[in-house]
Parts: sequence; C-alpha cells; structure tokens
Amino acid sequence: MAESTVTVREARAHLADHINRAEEGTPTVITRNGEPVAAVVPIADFNALEEAADVLLAREAEAVLAQDGPTVSMAELLADLFADRTDDAA
Repeated sequence: MAESTVTVREARAHLADHINRAEEGTPTVITRNGEPVAAVVPIADFNALEEAADVLLAREAEAVLAQDGPTVSMAELLADLFADRTDDAA
C-alpha cells in the first residue's frame, strides 16, 4: 500500500482511520503549510527505525573509541541534549 499524505486538520479529524491504516501497513505523512512534519507509521517500521538508529550510534561510538576520540560522561551527554532542546525552543 502506498503512503497517504494529509494535513494536520485532516489527521486530527480522522486520526483513528490513520491509526487503522498504520496497523494495516500504510503510513500517513502529516503536513503543515504544505511541509511534512510528522508521520503515523506501523509500529514495526518505527521499531526498525529505532533499532537502526541505535546500531548506527553504537558503530559511531565504537569508531570514536577505536581512534582514542574524546569521551563524555552520561551527565555531560544529558546536559548537552537538554541544552539543545532549550536552544531549539528559543
């Protein structure tokens, strides 16, 4: 099945339909002002994306460590992540 594209307004009005389509394997792209901003996707696709992202990040981390690259503590990483979110919100 091909993906469908709907506006935020349409997605709100028919969210259950888009969830049903996702369960059947069809993603829905949601647009705002003509630009894609979100998607309702089958959970298997979402899980595969999350897993692929984890693998990619692990490989990048292994490459940095293999080159004796810089490391940071979990506290430093979280502080940077939250600082980025604060900067994005401003």
